[in-house]
Amino acid sequence: MAKREFAHPSEMQKHVGEEIGVSDWVEITQERINLFADATGDHQWIHVDVERAKKDMPGGKTIAHGFLTLSLIPMLNSQISHINNVRNGINYGCNKVRFTSPVQAGSRVRARAKLIAADPMDKGGVRLTNQVTIEIEGQERPACVAETMSIVYGT
Repeated sequence: MAKREFAHPSEMQKHVGEEIGVSDWVEITQERINLFADATGDHQWIHVDVERAKKDMPGGKTIAHGFLTLSLIPMLNSQISHINNVRNGINYGCNKVRFTSPVQAGSRVRARAKLIAADPMDKGGVRLTNQVTIEIEGQERPACVAETMSIVYGT
């Protein structure tokens, strides 16, 4: 899907309630899972022990950390849209996050973003609230549904 372009943060209010777009599919490899485990210190066997997962996990595969899935949102969002004339932007947090289905190693995921609020802030900022759904290819139930917030400041 083509990346959606917006001229300025101030125009985002006009798009509240719209689906902004959908990212490309990204494979969740065992290497990515292992690197996330190393970065966070979370080496729980369900994520990193491939041999044990073959015997003890439904589907016989390791699963990605929920927070790995969540951490993909900025990268996936960058494929979905771009706001021009931004001086800077920051992640502001999440109002709600749910991990609704495990992501097995070797699966592909993508993000679907819907703008649910665009609130003016001081100094030319706009606080954007998006509902981001991380879908798993071939599955009806998503991996994650998160309400994320960021603040962008226009030039």
